[in-house]
Amino acid sequence: MEQEPQTADALNQLLQGEYMAVDTFNVFISKLEDESIKETFQQVQDNHRENIQTLAGYIQNIGGKPNENLGFKGRMADMKLSMELGENDDSQVVKKAVEGETNGINMAEKILRGKLDDKSRDLAGEVLKKDRSSLEGLKKLM
Repeated sequence: MEQEPQTADALNQLLQGEYMAVDTFNVFISKLEDESIKETFQQVQDNHRENIQTLAGYIQNIGGKPNENLGFKGRMADMKLSMELGENDDSQVVKKAVEGETNGINMAEKILRGKLDDKSRDLAGEVLKKDRSSLEGLKKLM
């Protein structure tokens, strides 16, 4: 099932976002004190991991190569986030997580407006649906 290279590229951008989210949630979780908030964050992180599995598998199935390396940009973002959070309280961490999740969804929506075939768009839509659900869960913690 060969696809347009731009389809795999667009889906790889989504995949990168999901990897960054998992990485970012590692930072968030390490900063949290409250166990119930930590559990919610771990559930959100698990959703992102499921999205990674789904996207990577699909990219391979359409003849693409999943880009599973976060690279320099991702590591720098992690360092910046760690420094920004410092010794914050849980409410600050929740606020940052909501911001990050919102930015990720906005980026994914932009990618979706690109050149994707119906099946790829449906798959990306499922990923977005999970991310929006995660965002709602995070907002309830505020």
